[in-house]
Amino acid sequence: MANPSLLILPGDGIGPEVMSEVRKVIDWFAQNRGRAFDVSEDLVGGAAYDKHGTPLTDETMAAAQAADAVLLGAVGGPKYDDLDFSVKPERGLLRLRKEMDLFANLRPAQCFDALSDFSSLKPEIVAGLDIMIVRELTSGIYFGEPRGIVQEGNERVGINTQRYTESEIARVARAAFELARRRGNRVCSMEKANVMESGVLWRQVVTEVHQADYADVELSHMYADAGAMQLVRAPKQFDVIVTDNLFGDLLSDAAAMLTGSLGMLPSASLGAVMENGRPKALYEPVHGSAPDIAGQGKANPIACILSFAMALRYSFDAGEDAALLEKAVETVLADGVRTGDLMQGGDGTPVSTAQMGDAIVAALSRG
Repeated sequence: MANPSLLILPGDGIGPEVMSEVRKVIDWFAQNRGRAFDVSEDLVGGAAYDKHGTPLTDETMAAAQAADAVLLGAVGGPKYDDLDFSVKPERGLLRLRKEMDLFANLRPAQCFDALSDFSSLKPEIVAGLDIMIVRELTSGIYFGEPRGIVQEGNERVGINTQRYTESEIARVARAAFELARRRGNRVCSMEKANVMESGVLWRQVVTEVHQADYADVELSHMYADAGAMQLVRAPKQFDVIVTDNLFGDLLSDAAAMLTGSLGMLPSASLGAVMENGRPKALYEPVHGSAPDIAGQGKANPIACILSFAMALRYSFDAGEDAALLEKAVETVLADGVRTGDLMQGGDGTPVSTAQMGDAIVAALSRG
């Protein structure tokens, strides 16, 4: 049988640097675990614009549609600030999400014990934290119509429409329940059913999906503002949180800071299951392109490496290999190996981007 295919899109800024370290990890799994991939690489974002005049070519889009999984680094940078909106680097990423119909955004917030002092919360609140936020990614207020800025009498009015269909809610709810079965078997659905009709429908549909197919999973409901408060009060009460596009955007960023560093956070965006049984999938670190440190060997590659771990788990049904990689990261951090963003108070051994990648590969070899 052919190896599964993996399309790598390093992108801009620190994207190529962190992706180089992921390549080391991919090679290690091929050589030591028999987990080989047919890897191809292409351009996205500003890098694609510089060569082709567009942030994503039709050919690259087709390659992404055909791949078993896409791994992306980062896009954007001040060099492209004056471009027309239609060709800004971020439009390449948005096109991938839209045309692949990646409706479920998975944002884990995991706090490694060695980094519990990095959070703005007390260590005992965040140590051992491991939650997953499932954000609906392709509908809601970011896409609803009508939208725009219109003139009404003597003043301008900004309009955005919060809109969800029953099927859009049901499919992201199913994604959350399926994830919960792999984890702590608990889902908390968050909306604003007290003031928004879309929230009322959200709660109704999530409840119906639960009763029909996932009664074995514990389900609770919470208003999104109360959920934000609970995330910073007692985050470990949660396992999987499922919510809409806007609230998911806000809540996942709040949860990200519980861990202390954006350089540690992976993400996955999943779509419908393909004929081969794998979901359409794009994996990327949460951090941006960080152009201020690009090319200096200062970037933390862990978020991108953990994004590959998510690909192993959710696209390639290789949970054991994913756990092995996550353990290697945890071991390196426990040993005090640190990129610059993790050097708090001078503690730890400072390393470059490449040295961090090498340390993780060495930890994999040690088992």
